[in-house]
Amino acid sequence: MKPRRHEKIIEFINEYNINTQEELLEKLTEAGFSVTQATISRDIKDLRILKTLGADGKYRYTTGSRNAIDNQNGFDSLFATSAISVDSSENIVVVKTMSGMAQAVCASLDNLEVENIVGTIAGDDTIFIVLRTREAVSKLTKEFKKLLQL
Repeated sequence: MKPRRHEKIIEFINEYNINTQEELLEKLTEAGFSVTQATISRDIKDLRILKTLGADGKYRYTTGSRNAIDNQNGFDSLFATSAISVDSSENIVVVKTMSGMAQAVCASLDNLEVENIVGTIAGDDTIFIVLRTREAVSKLTKEFKKLLQL
């Protein structure tokens, strides 16, 4: 029963904009599954389902891959409203954000799984992004500055 339920949960999350566990509970009940909110909570944890910001500004459950466009749009919006400046040196890009926003912007960037990013680290208002090559630094810096309209 659990594997079928997990399969159905993934199907619903990929097919509908599920914003809450209650919505997921309703869908599962309609599909003939008898579950509790606690069971759904465990299923979400087991399936490693994420809650991400959609392009419409609402958070919804995702399996990670389906909402790549929403993830990109969410990042673009967050970056544009939170970042103050972008600079680089060798293979590092440094982004200055409004106070308290660096970790949110960095986590959103990490969800995008950008090619050539080796790793990121965020403080309160500064993000360090290590890239593989200088060319990747140049490309990412240009993309970020475009989002800031610098």
